[in-house]
Parts: sequence; C-alpha cells; structure tokens
Amino acid sequence: MKYLLVEDNPELANAVSSRLRLDGHSVDHAGKIEDARAFVAAGEYDLILLDIMLPDGDGRTFLKHHRAADNDTPVIVLTARSQVSDRISMLDLGADDYVTKPFDHAELEARCRAVLRRKNGSSRSVKTMGDVEFDAVGGHLRVKGQALELRNRELRLLEVLMNAPGQVFSKQKLVDRLFSYDDDVSENAIEVYVGRLRKHLEGSAVQIKTLRGLGYRLDHDG
Repeated sequence: MKYLLVEDNPELANAVSSRLRLDGHSVDHAGKIEDARAFVAAGEYDLILLDIMLPDGDGRTFLKHHRAADNDTPVIVLTARSQVSDRISMLDLGADDYVTKPFDHAELEARCRAVLRRKNGSSRSVKTMGDVEFDAVGGHLRVKGQALELRNRELRLLEVLMNAPGQVFSKQKLVDRLFSYDDDVSENAIEVYVGRLRKHLEGSAVQIKTLRGLGYRLDHDG
C-alpha cells in the first residue's frame, strides 16, 4: 500500500514511516499542507494520515478541500485533541477515522488495516481467488493449499493486483504504487517482482498476464 503521511513533527514522522516501511508499504512524507496538496496532485495513495496542527494551516482545511474535490482516498486524522466535539467535527468533514496522540503504533496500524478493509468492501484481510488464498496483513500466500513465503515488495505487488483483478497496471503505475518519491528505482524492478510472483503462482488458476505495451493484469481462469 502507498501512504501519504502529513505530519510536521520529524521524530513522529520518522517513527511512523519506519514502521510502515518495515511491512513493505511505501510512504511519502509531507510536513506542510502545501506539500501534501502537491503530493496528492501528482500521485495516487491508498491512505492518508493527516495531522491537524501544521505550520501553514489547519489539517481540517486540507481534509475539507480533499473531499470537496471528490477524492475518496481514506483519511485517518492524527490529533492531540480529545474533545468529543473535535472528533465529531473531523468525522463530519470526511475523516474515516482518527487516532489521538500520543498513540501506540500497533493501534495505528490496526486502524489503517480496518479503514482499508472497509474501502475494499471487506471485513476480512484474507482474499480468495480460485485456488489462491492471500492474507495481506499476515503476509501469507497459499496456492492450492500450499503455504508460500513472499518478500515485502512481492507481497505489496500482489496486494495491489488482487485488490483490482482484471485491471491493467502499467509498469510506471506499479512503480508509483510500490515506491515513494525518494526511491530511485526503474521499471525493470517491476519486471523482477512480477517474475517472482509468477513462479509462486505457477500451476494455479491465477495468472499475471502481460499486455504488450500496456502492462500487467491479474486474471483468474474459471
């Protein structure tokens, strides 16, 4: 998954980013509303973690404009405000959830997973397609009942593809989804990860097909 973290506290931003990256997620960090708007305009995110008190304004203003632009990317607000009225106002503005500072990183990660499951219309993290069972949270893949191990990037690539079966993803689109702007990677990296995933899926009803000049698509036979 690709996250945008909007937080002006460098220590907290580094801690949150590091935890998410350990699980193979890519994270872009914006310390100001202006930077956050530039990131959103330039790329696509699965989830936004939004601080409220920022150097150039109130995060609620960003949230309000975000929803007014019909952007449905989920937003979890990170706030030091514990008043019920404050939390209600953020939810009314379009926040999907909120976490009160200081927070436990495990709780934040759990709330991220819950929000993403709701967005994908599921209450479970396990997805089944034919004889393939995939748990993005636990990092488990079963092909025809056999448990296989995935590296972090392979895990997140399969997560992207399984969340949108039948959709065509260009190499550049996959680079954007799997890596942050600070990562110096080429489209060749995608070919490597796709090749590894194909080996894992060999013999199953699920295939990653190449569409010449377009990209890749996850298909299910039967």
